[in-house]
Amino acid sequence: MSRVSALALPLLAAAMVSSACRQDMHDQPRYEPQQASSFFADGRSARPLPAGVIARGHLDDNQPQFTGTDSRGRFLDTMPVALERKLVLRGRERYEIYCSPCHGLTGDAQGMVALRGFRAPPSLHTDRARRLPPGYIFAVITNGFGGMPDYSEQIAAADRWAIIAYIRALQISHEATLADVPASNRTELDASQTSATNDRGGQ
Repeated sequence: MSRVSALALPLLAAAMVSSACRQDMHDQPRYEPQQASSFFADGRSARPLPAGVIARGHLDDNQPQFTGTDSRGRFLDTMPVALERKLVLRGRERYEIYCSPCHGLTGDAQGMVALRGFRAPPSLHTDRARRLPPGYIFAVITNGFGGMPDYSEQIAAADRWAIIAYIRALQISHEATLADVPASNRTELDASQTSATNDRGGQ
């Protein structure tokens, strides 16, 4: 073996060892989801949450806006949040995503689920539905009722109240007449009706 080869071999070995020991932060030791572990007695790498743990920012303290009930456990008769236009618009967006497949876009229970032959929910325009306290509707969205599953995971508490505000708007509009439209908005309404008539060919 030449002198050059004798010197190169230790350098090559050192280079191989050092490169093999490198471990970037993006390639650090970790458990993959659902991977087994021999460290814990139950063999699971994913650890269950301790009893009573609450995520940061989600300490609801059983306040009415998170339960739909008062201190005596009775359903709230009024909305515990400020009723504003942006709340109703937010409620419309959430309603059309989560509620309209069953309840229909107008609350008439003629959503796509019912049109496909599945059991239709009650209409939101019955006398009973109009008399339901907001807190009761909040509880139904939160916990489910009958064939309706709970939406506590999908819909945040604030959005549940927004949906309730929009449901009330649907109920009011269902029974509304032209006399209920503010005079400042009637011109806009007349224009939209004229446009709709023209689109149908004047029929």
